[in-house]
Amino acid sequence: MSDGFCRDCLDEAPREARRCPRCGSPRLVRHPALATLAIAHVDCDAFYATIEKRDRPELADRPVIVGGGRRGVVAAACYIARTYGIRSAMPMFKARALCPEAVVVRPDIAKYARVGREVRHAMRTLTPLVEPLSIDEAFLDLSGTTRMHGMIPAKVLARFAAAIERDIGITVSVGLSNNKFLAKIASDLDKPRGFAVLGRDDARAFLADKPVGFIYGVGPATVGRLARHGYRTIADLQRADQTDLMRAFGADGQRLWRLARGIDERRVIAERGAKSISNETTFEHDIADAAALEKLLWRLSENVSSRLKAGDLSGATVTLKLKTADFRQRTRAQTLTAPTQMAGRIFAVARDLLHHETDGTAFRLIGVGVSALTPAADASDGDLIDQRAVHAERAIDTLKRKFGDDAVIRGLVYDGSRRSGKD
Repeated sequence: MSDGFCRDCLDEAPREARRCPRCGSPRLVRHPALATLAIAHVDCDAFYATIEKRDRPELADRPVIVGGGRRGVVAAACYIARTYGIRSAMPMFKARALCPEAVVVRPDIAKYARVGREVRHAMRTLTPLVEPLSIDEAFLDLSGTTRMHGMIPAKVLARFAAAIERDIGITVSVGLSNNKFLAKIASDLDKPRGFAVLGRDDARAFLADKPVGFIYGVGPATVGRLARHGYRTIADLQRADQTDLMRAFGADGQRLWRLARGIDERRVIAERGAKSISNETTFEHDIADAAALEKLLWRLSENVSSRLKAGDLSGATVTLKLKTADFRQRTRAQTLTAPTQMAGRIFAVARDLLHHETDGTAFRLIGVGVSALTPAADASDGDLIDQRAVHAERAIDTLKRKFGDDAVIRGLVYDGSRRSGKD
């Protein structure tokens, strides 16, 4: 075959062609080693924001920020918003200042989890070797799948990206290489709706002029340490003696020496999975009132429960996270006698933990998480909650799936000593 093809119709593309001879598309993929590469990194484009634009077509040409509250942070920004300098994790007040006309959408974590699960399922139809990194990205190893799919991995991935856009309504970018390190770099080169190839023979020259911080996992502290030893660019690391790097940085020195040359022998490990599922919110104004905190805690418990259910998971440890007005963090946890995925049970445990902390202290953040994750089949909800409440929650889940998340709204009754969920 040739060293290129059309991403839209998958037809072969002659080396000199600028457009596909068959369909006229300019979206051609070329690389001398294209037929031999099988390690991919697939990354959903501006995941949260893209889902919101999918569900609200009137926002298609508007800058969209997913986040909330002046004291919160940006969870996601669409590519239009990014042209204003808005980035994930940026404080909301700064994002609003950069782009006052942006549409701000509150995060809907349960909805994003459902879409992420759809994408993950589609990935598993390509290969069993899918290693999730987060809700919206994963490594795939398509080695040995050419006969099964009737085409090389590059074409399989192009077809997959088109199917995700057509069937789910979001876009992904694909990075293809011979190892995980280079594949992850490649997936960022052509966003959004990208498809980039970075081969082993390209790696050294491509990486040379990049700063050392370009290497995944090299943060500001390590950048400073490397600079003190005279290593500022990846080319500096490429010129370094491996022994010298190991003497200065131990095992990290060997890792840096190898990555600077594009060498990465890590395998794609299927279903590493998340270690915990959590949700938190930062308040507009500090809150000391117990009833107000419990109301927020219930919503967070519902979100965590929705994500557990979407992932067919349950968890045995519930963790409450609080941050005081002076930024001091409090973390409290309790392990259950059996795993759960029910919002009511998560809330009941987190509420009891919260009760010991509501002593008049003003808080700026509250969060709840579930860890020690196991399959949903391991869940048991008979210890802390009456079975009628379990049945009621499952009925509510069914109504929400059928009519939307706002079909049923649960409230809380607060009497100063006992709190309960009320439909």
